[in-house]
Amino acid sequence: MLRMTRTNAVRRMAVVASSITLALSLAACGGGDDDSNASDGSGDGGSSSQDLGLMKDGTLTVGMNLQFKPEMYLDDDNEPAGYDVDLLNDLADEMGVKLDIVNLDFDGLIPGLQSKQFDMVSVGLTATDERKKVIDFSREYVPYVSVLAVPQDDEGPFTIDNYNKSGVKITALQGSSGEQLAKDTFPDADVQGFSQQNAALLEVGTGRAQASVLEDYILAQYQASNPDQLKKADLPEPLAIGYGSWAVQKGNSTLVDELDSFLCTAQDDGTLAELYKKNFGVDDFPEMPGGC
Repeated sequence: MLRMTRTNAVRRMAVVASSITLALSLAACGGGDDDSNASDGSGDGGSSSQDLGLMKDGTLTVGMNLQFKPEMYLDDDNEPAGYDVDLLNDLADEMGVKLDIVNLDFDGLIPGLQSKQFDMVSVGLTATDERKKVIDFSREYVPYVSVLAVPQDDEGPFTIDNYNKSGVKITALQGSSGEQLAKDTFPDADVQGFSQQNAALLEVGTGRAQASVLEDYILAQYQASNPDQLKKADLPEPLAIGYGSWAVQKGNSTLVDELDSFLCTAQDDGTLAELYKKNFGVDDFPEMPGGC
């Protein structure tokens, strides 16, 4: 059962929205662990929520962007659902805490984490070197494949060179690893970021852009809702194959250790595979990194 109070989530969303400007100004500070609301880590040696440096004792506050069905989204009852939500519920049960989900735009998540609006972010973030400068990461918990979405009537040729040229507009979710991947893969094209994933895809569907970079499962969901509009470009290979991790406030190594331990157990006992197959509707679970 999801432990989320809707009114509390709305209240938190309002607080986060009003603090984004402050969050951005604090970005260079790296979100240290000297906040008076955080635990000083001087517990009795156990793994209580205070020992883990949670902002609110007994509550795990998680920043998310609930627009990526089936990984994370709002269901017909306007409640959080999907792979990440199922996994977070298991995590909260294991930790013995309440789960409080804060839903806001993707580009506000890292600044919000830095300004300590939540304990962690669960949105499949890639642990890039640039991000590691300001936040910390758990081990990987979700695999994904990056592809190029093009109009249904696009006949190619489906090569990188065909889209990597002046006059081609390529879209991506603003602040995502897909946006950076698009810039790296298509440096000669005009890469534009959008704060909403559907807006980035709509640019392609309406002919205002030639392509979009995103994960394959997100494209599949868009195709289901908008048939005969977009398709995956038949490139020789995916643009990238990677993994998403949980992000935490910089310096909270105790929480990282707790998350890693939980994820290793979930990977070894088949929980990750079970939840992935259930939510993504597939028969196979991609191989995950070792090291547990």
